[in-house]
Amino acid sequence: MTAEITRLSGLTTSLIRSFAAGAPPENVSLALGEPGWPLPEPAREALRRWASDADLCTYGPNHGIDELRSAIVNRVSDPEDHVMVTAGSQAALYAVITAHIEPGRAVALPDPGFPAYRTLTHLAGGTALTYPLATDGSLDAPSLIDALDRHARAGEPPVRMLILNHPGNPTGGGATVPALAEVAQACAVRDIVVVSDEVYRELPYASTQPSLRDVTDEGIVTESVSKAWSAPGLRVGWAIGPPALLAPARLVHNAMTTAAARPSQLAAAALLGASASVLATSRAELAARWALVGQHAPPWLSNVPAPAGGFYLWAPVPDSASDAASGGGDPQRWVTALRDLGGVSVVPGSAFGTAGRTHVRISIGGPQDDLVEGLLRLSAFGRGVSLDG
Repeated sequence: MTAEITRLSGLTTSLIRSFAAGAPPENVSLALGEPGWPLPEPAREALRRWASDADLCTYGPNHGIDELRSAIVNRVSDPEDHVMVTAGSQAALYAVITAHIEPGRAVALPDPGFPAYRTLTHLAGGTALTYPLATDGSLDAPSLIDALDRHARAGEPPVRMLILNHPGNPTGGGATVPALAEVAQACAVRDIVVVSDEVYRELPYASTQPSLRDVTDEGIVTESVSKAWSAPGLRVGWAIGPPALLAPARLVHNAMTTAAARPSQLAAAALLGASASVLATSRAELAARWALVGQHAPPWLSNVPAPAGGFYLWAPVPDSASDAASGGGDPQRWVTALRDLGGVSVVPGSAFGTAGRTHVRISIGGPQDDLVEGLLRLSAFGRGVSLDG
């Protein structure tokens, strides 16, 4: 029998995906966070052109092809050595965390927050510590800073890195320029590297969301074409930050993968070059879906705070969950019953940390027909109405 590998102890497959994979046939998924509208034409044309013209399917340079690096530089207005192209934003996070975290060091994570942050910290040998968000899921700078100091007073491993996510997954919560500036300054004096995951920033709900780059040049920002540019399957992302912080992460990424796929990079470059039209289409698609939520959501979702951006409704499990047939007051049982009996999958909030255990994440980003049907099933399940009529 193979001996247990310590760094893998306690790790499991993503609850987000495993919960969705366990759904019965004919289930409607409001679980996965990915765009349900077509891949934009600039990416399609770039892929067609590459397939028509390429004689060989060669590797690209690990740091990214010229066309993509230029497109990112034009978008962010930073020098080229401040940009690291990666095989998706999660690869950027893996490389950055692995490069800067080791046993005896901690990463401060939002709770609730994207579960990959904790997993990647664990794989690097670090300790995951958490900080709270505001009640609407937004960045609460005083509470975050208090959490950092509380961890230090408790004698826990020193925090080497802080991860921000705004608009957040799962909460949809945003951040203000003053809050970002306060956090950046607090981390600077504590020698903490700030990493800001901003993959949803270009999908605002009402008003534009700020970037960490608006308040400091010292942190690292990660982005990708997966969400706002409607191309999760391309697996192309990037990190923006000071060369000194990116240099060790480049070494890790070089060891992880030869390069992001060349045709994917060409398609990503085309998407970035057409950002004005591509982002406008994505925002219109998402606005249409939020309108459908307003028309078809069950009453128990009416008091959910409006998100700052992204795809998600972050909702408390309804009071009707106390009904024994729909979960007996146990949020996990309620979500499972909703999936298996109600015919619609959402993600249990426990996937995102202890602070999320009484909530569910509902993705509105998929196909519009699925969204409407899923909302109708949510309403029927909440009323205890048989979906068979």
